[in-house]
Amino acid sequence: MEDGGIGAAVAGRSREKFWVSAAAEALSIVPRAPEEREPDPPNPLTAACPELDCIQADLSDGVIAAAERRAAELGVGADRVLVACGLIAEEDYVRALALSCGVMFEPLADMPRAACPLTDDRLIEAAAVGVLPLQMDGGLVLVVAPRGTAARRLTVLFASGSDLARCFRFTSSQRLQQFVVKHGNEWLARRAVDGLRSSCPDLSAAPRPRRPAWLKFAAIAAGALAAAALAPEEVFSAIDVLLAVIFIAWILLRLFGSLVKHPEPRRPPRLSDDRLPVYTVVAALYREAASVEHLVACLRQLDYPAEKLDIKLVIEPDDAETGAAIERLRLGPPFEVIIAPDAGPRTKPKALNAALPFAQGAFTVIYDAEDRPERDQLRRALNMFLADSEIACVQARLTIDNTADSWLARFFTAEYAGQFDVFLPGLAALRLPLPLGGSSNHFRGLR
Repeated sequence: MEDGGIGAAVAGRSREKFWVSAAAEALSIVPRAPEEREPDPPNPLTAACPELDCIQADLSDGVIAAAERRAAELGVGADRVLVACGLIAEEDYVRALALSCGVMFEPLADMPRAACPLTDDRLIEAAAVGVLPLQMDGGLVLVVAPRGTAARRLTVLFASGSDLARCFRFTSSQRLQQFVVKHGNEWLARRAVDGLRSSCPDLSAAPRPRRPAWLKFAAIAAGALAAAALAPEEVFSAIDVLLAVIFIAWILLRLFGSLVKHPEPRRPPRLSDDRLPVYTVVAALYREAASVEHLVACLRQLDYPAEKLDIKLVIEPDDAETGAAIERLRLGPPFEVIIAPDAGPRTKPKALNAALPFAQGAFTVIYDAEDRPERDQLRRALNMFLADSEIACVQARLTIDNTADSWLARFFTAEYAGQFDVFLPGLAALRLPLPLGGSSNHFRGLR
C-alpha cells in the first residue's frame, strides 16, 4: 500500500495509469546515456539497504545500523528514515543517489510546461505519484521523486547495468510539487472551486442557475398564495401539521438513536508498524497563527511512524501571519505547506480540494487548527476501515475542552456529548447516514 513511485513500476505494480503508458514508451527509446562506469561494490554495512551506499561516507556505522533496523521494522526505505528524523535533507539525499546511480538530478526550475506531455489534470496527479514524464533529449524521460522503497529498487536496478537508467532523472518531492503548482495552478484553482459542481452537480451545494430556481420559487409562491386566498384556515392548519410532523419525526429519530444499544467495539491487536499504510493529514488554516504551534505539537505526538505520515498544512496566499508562524517552527518532514490557489471563495472546502490532489496516503484525515486528536486516533480509525471494507468515512468523537469557561460552554459540552457519544453511535448501529462534524473525519483514499 505504501510503495512509492517508480519502484512499483519496476516490480510491475504501477499505481497510476497515466504514467504506465509513459514508462512503456520509455522502454522503447534510447535517449543520450550518461557516462558508463562500473557500479560500486556492495558494502557489507548496507547490504540490507543498498539505498544508503550513496551516503555511507557521511554516516557512522551506528547510524547506518539504526536506520536499517528502523527501515526493516516499518517496511520503508532507510532513506525515508534518515529524512524523517532530520539527519539529511531529502534533496541532498536525492542528489547523492543520482550521482551514485549515474542519473542526472533534474531541478525542474526552468523546465517549460511544453516539455510535459500530460494534460493539466494528469499533471496535478504527478505530484502525488512522484513521477513526471518529460520530453527531453529527443525522447521521453521519467523524472522520479523516490518514495517508499523506490530508492532501494532503483539502486539495485541501476547497479545491475540496466539500460533503463538512460530513461530516468531524479528530483525531490518539493521540486516536483513546485513544478506542478507553477504550471497547473490555474487548473488546480478551477478544480478546487468548481470541481464538484462540474463533475457531480447533484452532490454540490453550489447555487443553481438563477432563472430556473426563481421560476420554481415563483410558481410555488403563487400556488401557496392562491390556496391561502381560497381556503386560509385549511392552508394554515396544513402548514402547522406539516411542521409538527417534521419536528416530531426529528425528535423521535434522536430518541430512537439514543436508545439503540451500541456496545463499544473491541480493540483488535495492535498492528505492527510494517503493516501500517501511509496516512495523510490535512489541516486547512486561515488566520490561525495563534493555534499553529499547538496543532503541530499534537500532530507530532500521534502514535504513528513519522516515515508513514504525510501532513499537509494548507494556507491562503494572503495569510502572511499564519505563514510566518509556520516558518518560525522550521518544520521538516513529514510536514508540508501548501499554498491554496488565489481564487475565491476563501473557504475550508476550497483549501481541502487544493490539497487532496497532492495526498500520498491510502487514508486521509481532516483536522481543524483547534483540534487536539488523541495519540492513537489514526490507528483506531484504521482498525475500523480494515474491519469493514464498506466503510468510506470514520467520524471521530468530538468534545469541548473549555467546559469551565462559562455556562454557554457547559451547554456546548452537553450537546457534543449527546451528539457524538450517544446519538451518532446509535445511527451507526442502525447503519443510517451520519451527519459529520466537519473535523476529525477520516476517509478511505482513492489510491
